[in-house]
Amino acid sequence: MSDENFRSVPDLIAALAMSQPQTAALIQDEQQLTYAELDALADRITTALQRDGVRPGDAVAICAGTSIRYVAAFLGALRAGAAAAPIAPSSTPEAIAGMLADCGAQLFFIDAEVAAMLAPVRESLHTKLIALDGGAHGADFSGWLAPEGQKPAPVAIAQDAPFNIIYSSGTTGAPKGIVQSHKMRAAHIARAAPMGYGPGAVTLLSTGLYSNTTLVALFPTLALGGAAVLMKKFDAGRYLEIAQRHRVTHTMLVPVQYSRLMAHPDFDSFDLSSFQLKFCTSAPFSAALKTEVLKRWPGGLVEYFGMTEGGGTCVLIAHVFPDKLHTVGVPAPGHDMRVIDEEGVELPRGEIGEVVGRSDMMMSGYHNRQAQTEAATWTSPKARCSSAPAMSGALTPKASLS
Repeated sequence: MSDENFRSVPDLIAALAMSQPQTAALIQDEQQLTYAELDALADRITTALQRDGVRPGDAVAICAGTSIRYVAAFLGALRAGAAAAPIAPSSTPEAIAGMLADCGAQLFFIDAEVAAMLAPVRESLHTKLIALDGGAHGADFSGWLAPEGQKPAPVAIAQDAPFNIIYSSGTTGAPKGIVQSHKMRAAHIARAAPMGYGPGAVTLLSTGLYSNTTLVALFPTLALGGAAVLMKKFDAGRYLEIAQRHRVTHTMLVPVQYSRLMAHPDFDSFDLSSFQLKFCTSAPFSAALKTEVLKRWPGGLVEYFGMTEGGGTCVLIAHVFPDKLHTVGVPAPGHDMRVIDEEGVELPRGEIGEVVGRSDMMMSGYHNRQAQTEAATWTSPKARCSSAPAMSGALTPKASLS
């Protein structure tokens, strides 16, 4: 995609605020923001960020429960040309302090629950705290905002600029910041467009906003003019009530959520006929559970198999290939995937090894970790002798791809 044809998420939402100003963009419980209201709130946040010294290329951190203000703060950071760094509230206080230091965020949006948890390390946090939910644990969000009607200084956003820094779980050491570009997010939006996202789509999100699992559904919904319905905490019964009330068309869930929903005693009594597509990623999704979802839940089912780092992604369109539910499908269009052995030698079809892949949906790298970025990148012998780009891995040592 050329820079001339590229449109950033903040610009897309600004355009929607003009074309469909009264359409609901974000819904949570009894709260709702239209596109015009979301755009205006994002402007006030961006103006306040610029007033406080945030510049393009900086990072703005967020660690809080799911809320409409959280999404607006994320969008405001993007409009300022900054990279949003969403941090999981389930992280330890020490890990959060480490991630803040790593991304260098000058401002940190939090809520009361996170503030209480951070008490042991509060003095080590050299960043300005903004209380999304108000309170004494930071500058009150409403008072911190720029006045109504103020417009930020315009920022030109290049497609290679960092969109967000998502921190890995740190299961093999300190969490690594995965830098995803605006170009990568644009590829996610382009992938979603043929899947029914757009005006009239209603996406129900019940996983944390710090997770790429959630963001790959949230931003296509908003960028294409749909409504995102937010749940702060997943509960199977509550999920079903919300889905029925809002006539939800799309959702992204992880396998354990599908399992709990299918096990809910009243599942079959809810009207879920509005669903067009359901998505799943992040963990193994058993063939038996996929079968049950297809049988009892209206609408299609799509499984993604990949990494937050990107590279290669496999897609299983389960309702089209019900005989392939034991697999993760096939590489997505434009995704080149290979299997290599422990020595980095490409293996022939049918062999078990490490999966690597290349596509437009690849991270820019690990933040401040060039050596680990290089270690996560595999270059085929042919590519080493040409200008072909490298591939990133690994996904899993034992994946069935066909």
